[in-house]
Order: sequence, then C-alpha cells, then structure tokens
Amino acid sequence: MRPYQFFLYPFSVLYDGLTSLRNRMFDRGVKKSVVFETPTIVVGNLSMGGTGKTPMVEFLIEAFKDNYEVATLSRGYGRKTQGYLLAKASIKPEELGDEPFQIYAKYGKEITVAVGEQRILAIPQIIADRPATELILLDDAFQHRYVKGDFNLLLTTFQRPFFTDHVVPMGTLRESREGAQRANAVVVTKCPDNLSEAVRKQYEKEAQFYTKKKCPVFFAGLEYGKPYNIQSGKVAGLEHVVLLSGIANSKLLIEKVESKYNLLETLEYSDHHHYSEKDVLHILERLKTHKDKTPVLLTTEKDAVKLKADKFLRYLQEIPIFALPVQVKMEEKQKNALLELTSKAIRNKGYQSEV
Repeated sequence: MRPYQFFLYPFSVLYDGLTSLRNRMFDRGVKKSVVFETPTIVVGNLSMGGTGKTPMVEFLIEAFKDNYEVATLSRGYGRKTQGYLLAKASIKPEELGDEPFQIYAKYGKEITVAVGEQRILAIPQIIADRPATELILLDDAFQHRYVKGDFNLLLTTFQRPFFTDHVVPMGTLRESREGAQRANAVVVTKCPDNLSEAVRKQYEKEAQFYTKKKCPVFFAGLEYGKPYNIQSGKVAGLEHVVLLSGIANSKLLIEKVESKYNLLETLEYSDHHHYSEKDVLHILERLKTHKDKTPVLLTTEKDAVKLKADKFLRYLQEIPIFALPVQVKMEEKQKNALLELTSKAIRNKGYQSEV
C-alpha cells in the first residue's frame, strides 16, 4: 500500500458503505428492479473503466447480429446531449458518445444503437422505435440495478483484477468486490498470450471467492487487426507511425504498436477527450517534426471517428490517418462456452435462434 492511501481509507469506507446500502436495498426489494420481456445482456465491470467493454460488446454483436434483431444501449458517457437518443445517419460523436458512435459507425446498418442515462426508460423507447428488437446489449450497466439483466457479464483486467483492487478513492472499484455476486460469468480481459494453466487456476480461484459458487471464469486477450485508412477504408502496410491515443489505458496499445511498427512518437490524451482545433494543430506540428520519415498518424477507432468531424477536414484531409481495429481474442473452446451461456439466457426468454 502506497503511503498516501492511508489517508484515503476513511473516504473509501464511506463510499463503500453508501454503495453497499444501495445494493442491499435492491437485494431486499426496497428498491425495485424491472425485468423486460426482451432478453437483455449486461456488459460491465466493478472498476471505473478501461476493462475492454466496447470490444466485448462488439464481440457479442458479431455473435448474434445474424440471428437476432440486436440493439445496444449505453448512457453515452461524455456526450453533450441528455436523455434518450436513437442513432441515425446525421448523428455526431459528441451527441452520441465515443463508444456508441464507434459501434454505430461499424454496425449501424445492421443493428440499433441508442443511448440513455435511465435505461429503465430507454428500453421501452427502443422497443417502441424498433418493435422487432429481440436482444438488447446493455453497455456499462453492471451498477444500473433498476434493470435486471437476463445475463450479467462482469469484465475485469488481467493487469488489475477486481479481487486485488479497492473501492475508490483508494482503488478504482465503484462498489465492493462482493458486487461480483451478481455476475453470471466473469471475463478476465487483456490477458497476455500463452497464459499458463497455473495462472488461470489462480485467477479463477480468487475471482470465485467473491462470485456465486461455480461462476464460470473466462480469459480473453485483445487482437489488433490491420490498420485501414479512415477516409478510403483501404488496408495498407505501415512503417513509420505517430500514435494518437485517447483511451483509458494505452499501455497495451503502445506495446503492440511498438512491436509491429517504427513508433516515432505517442500523443496521449485523456479518455473521452473532445478534440479541438488546437489539438489538431498540435498533432500536425508533431507530424512535421518527423517529415523525413513520412509518417502516418495511427490511432484507435474511437479516436478516428472524432477526427473525421467536418471542422477538421481542412487540416487533416491531406494527412494519411489510419485506424487500428481491435477485437476480443478467446480460445475457441472458451468462446463457444461463453456464447452458449449467453444464448441459453436468450432462449430461456423464448427466443430460439441459435448463434
């Protein structure tokens, strides 16, 4: 424990007490949870963020979109709008939020994408707008207990698993470790390649100390695809790159880029950063310092969609900007087992399509 954490302990105890009281009120029925007829899968975590929720939501979209009418719902963190909003062609990132906009940009022609802080009100509105909806994926809704999900998928990173973390401000947990009791399955994300069986067993044992008995624990890594030009969509081989990152934790991203390309410089911004013209001018200036290497700007898909805003076109239209796609990587046996569990929850609601 770092020395200053001693002074944070009383505040963690207070926060833990408040969140625990709230959870007990839901557990005892003092506060009510609503169950909807349409199957709902909750993807969330106990920590403040950065556990790979968006890649997991996209993983589930890929698994179910061909067999069900899928909708995603999140609060739209960081957006400049409020209330319920259904994504449409004219929508902008700042109106929808970074992650929902990324999902809409990739899957908007195949699924419904909506945002709304009050999920209990937003779900009926989705059903009203899209009556054919057969499955709703609730992004970052593990603490939103007014809606009782049919399957709760708890994510935690390999680097900072919930069972070694502490409640804020001492740690990053939004509620105590005992919140894992609500999980129907745990996925340890951002795992390194070639994870040993001994480490898997240890993580499984420690996670299951807080979950329901025999709650399955899965392990997933991140797999980076081939960069594509954000204007043309064409894939190309890269050599010299300047990396632009505006995500919660860019350590793994930087390591991956360094292993594949000549990384000249990394420009890091905070998660959900709203890029300004000043930021773009700074990016251009940094690229110019490496002009002898003719670098390209490499960034995440989440950041890429924001750079495509009309206000930046005059600055960036001649600069090669590439997005680096990322997806969940799981062993086939574990992947099939996880999808069977989620499919079973859907079938239990009377929706019989198979993945």
